[in-house]
This record gives sequence, C-alpha cells and structure tokens, in this order.
Amino acid sequence: MKFLVLPADGIGPEIVDAALTVLRAADRRHALGLSFEFDDVGFTSLKQHGTTLRAETLERAKTFDGVILGTQSHADYPAPEQGGRNVSAGFRIGLDLYANVRPARTRPFLESNLKPGRTMDLVIMREATEGFYPDRNMTRGWGEVMPSPDMALSTRKITRHCSERIARRAFELAMKRRKKVTAIHKANSFHMTDGLFLECVRHVAKDFPEVALDDLLVDASTAHLVRNPERFDVLVATNFYGDILSDLASELSGSLGLAGSMMASDTHCCAQAQHGSAPDLQGQDKANPVSMILSVAMLVDWVGQKRARPEYEQAAAAMQRAVDAVLADRAGRTADLGGTLGCKAFGARVAAALATA
Repeated sequence: MKFLVLPADGIGPEIVDAALTVLRAADRRHALGLSFEFDDVGFTSLKQHGTTLRAETLERAKTFDGVILGTQSHADYPAPEQGGRNVSAGFRIGLDLYANVRPARTRPFLESNLKPGRTMDLVIMREATEGFYPDRNMTRGWGEVMPSPDMALSTRKITRHCSERIARRAFELAMKRRKKVTAIHKANSFHMTDGLFLECVRHVAKDFPEVALDDLLVDASTAHLVRNPERFDVLVATNFYGDILSDLASELSGSLGLAGSMMASDTHCCAQAQHGSAPDLQGQDKANPVSMILSVAMLVDWVGQKRARPEYEQAAAAMQRAVDAVLADRAGRTADLGGTLGCKAFGARVAAALATA
C-alpha cells in the first residue's frame, strides 16, 4: 500500500512526522507493507510553484491508497487568483471526498469540558462538497458576490445526490455502533435547502429499519451537546453545521487536539487533523500530535475495510489503544494536556507502546 504524505504548513510537518513514527511502528508490528512518497502543498508549494495546490498533485493523489495531509494556514494564503488555493477544499472537490468523519469521545482519565459525570462518544458525519462554502457551489466561478461595496450575497447549494450519500454513510456507521442517527438541520428557516436534506435523510432511513432516526435544529443541538451529549450516536449534517458542531464536540470532550478526522469518497481517503496549523507553535516541538495520529489510524482502518485487509483494521485499533495508553499517564502528555512531552517524544512514546502491546 502506498500513502502520499503532504506535511503542509505551521505545525503540520511536526505532527505528520510524529504520526508517521507511530504508523511505521504499526507497519512493523502488523506487516502492513506500507510505502510513502512526499510532496509539497501550502506555503512551500506556493514558493516553489506559485500555487498552494498544483493540479498535478491532485491527479497524483488519485493513484495512492491513501493521503496524509498536514495542517494548512488557509487564512494567511494570498487570494486564489494569486495562487492561494484552499488545499482541503481542493482535495474534497478534486477527489470527491464528500464524507468528513469526525469522532469525539471523552476519556475517563482525561478532564473534559463537560459537566461532571457527563460522557461523550459520538461521530459527526459531515457532508464536505457543497453547502455554505462558496468554493464548492459552482462549476465555474465563486459562490459569493458583491453587487456593491455595501452588499454581499452568498449562494448555498444542497443536492439530493450529496445529501443521500452522506446520509447512507451515516446509517451504515450507526449500524456498527449504537444504531441511532440524528439529522441536524434548520428546516424551519431554510425550508427548501435544509428541507431537501432532511427529506433525503428520511428517505435513506427506510433502508435501515434497525436504526432509530431523530432530528434536531442546529441551534438546539448545540445545547444538547453541552447538556446531554449521551443522547447522540451518529450525527449527520450539511457542511457548515457539521464543521461547527464537530469543533464544539471535540472541545467539550477535552480538546480539539484529541479528535481524529478523515475525508473519504467511495474510492479515496485522506487523513487530516481536525485542528488548525497553529503557526505560533511552529518549529518549537510543542504541538500535540494526537489528532493527526488518530486521523492516520482512521485512514488505516478505512483502507482495511475497503481492501478487505483485516491486519489494517487491527493496526488501526492498536494505534488508538496506544494513544490512550500513553495519555492515561500524566507524564505521557504534551503541555496543552498538563504534561511535559514534546511532539516528537509523544510520537515516539506511542510507537513504543504500540510495539510492546
């Protein structure tokens, strides 16, 4: 199996390196037969090629079994016409990575930001190729315009095709978990767009009679996440809602740095940490690589399921257990979690835990 590695910006190279340390340990332990090739995206690519994401990089990525993508400093990129292309969006559209899968769970040995006694174990299934994102709404052009300096308009696109396929992935995942799906919407205000999304979810639900379906307004769902997160199993949402709710859920569970994330189509998958590039920590060995390590574990598990390779699924589970084993020891944490380890040392400790488990 071949993985394409794109370290990208900020702390991206550091957390990707730590994740690769763990992945190589998993490779040795489970005989995965992995190979890696590296390329540039983000500011390094902009400096060398005049764009943060080259078309040939996207085409090349299609030939790999998986992609490992580091964090990007999108907010600091120049305008798109000056080469500042959104890398994540480019991959989501270019490889049709429509399912952004974002789990969030509490751990009994780590302090969460929930009320005492509350626990969380959920997955947000976020549609990632349309919705309230102007770079994903048009075949050509941009989904936002300014008719005058004092007026800005944005176009939202919701389709039956994209809504039904993300709903189907959510129900399939729920069948492997606690068999409950919650559809997140604002159909009382967005009658047509969220109404179509909700219609599609309900249509797909008919194929999964064992799964309980309910729905919540997006504003109400934030309150329930804070007050009663145990009610949730799999949440399915359009792009914008899923983006916001996944950050909230991860932070409530303990930290945005503790949650993995993957982007997947039916044929391609990309591991990407859920947090940003943290340029203020760049090059200081202070970053927490847990999200990147768990994202890579999700990629490995996806490959195992798609290619019918049980050793990959076993390796992914072992990576997740090794992360928890290290986090359970306060001395084995990075500074943001009250420990003293640097990014590189944390990766090495997780690799060691995996090798001896």
